[in-house]
Amino acid sequence: MPRLDENTQQYLRDAEQGVRQKTSGVWDSFSNFALRDNVLEVAVGLILAAAFTSCANSLVSDIILPIISLLPFLSRNLDEKFAILKHGPNYNGTVSNGYNTVEQALSDGAVVFAYGSFFDKLVRFLCIAISLWVIAMVYSRTSGDNIVKKQVKCKFCRKYISDKAKRCVNCTSWLDGRDERR
Repeated sequence: MPRLDENTQQYLRDAEQGVRQKTSGVWDSFSNFALRDNVLEVAVGLILAAAFTSCANSLVSDIILPIISLLPFLSRNLDEKFAILKHGPNYNGTVSNGYNTVEQALSDGAVVFAYGSFFDKLVRFLCIAISLWVIAMVYSRTSGDNIVKKQVKCKFCRKYISDKAKRCVNCTSWLDGRDERR
């Protein structure tokens, strides 16, 4: 194998050192970005939120909505309640509204008012919102740290601020009456 001259060897050593420095710099930059404390906290929070959402969806789908569906005017699954606003070209008048499912009506080209699906999503939202509020209130009572903070409207700019604020963060007016005494 032929031997490299001294200049070529020095050039390769310098190139290797430059590549190592760049790689080390890229890794440090990435680790500072991805492995910071707050990024990891957000990642854990998102994973917990996804698990909580699936539990809340199961609560709504498997427990609450079947009970609501037992009401006399809701004879079947709530998310399948719909009304036909305009029939499709293959309309069959043998069923009460001509179609058995929302998908069947949509595939026929009918204009569908799917109020059951909307109500289903609304109940899901309310259940998740109420359960998050309960968790926040339990946390506030046990730790003494308020997550849900009371807010009031600034009497000058009408934007919401903390009820403990002495000065508005939006319009910078004093809320204790200093501006009115001048």
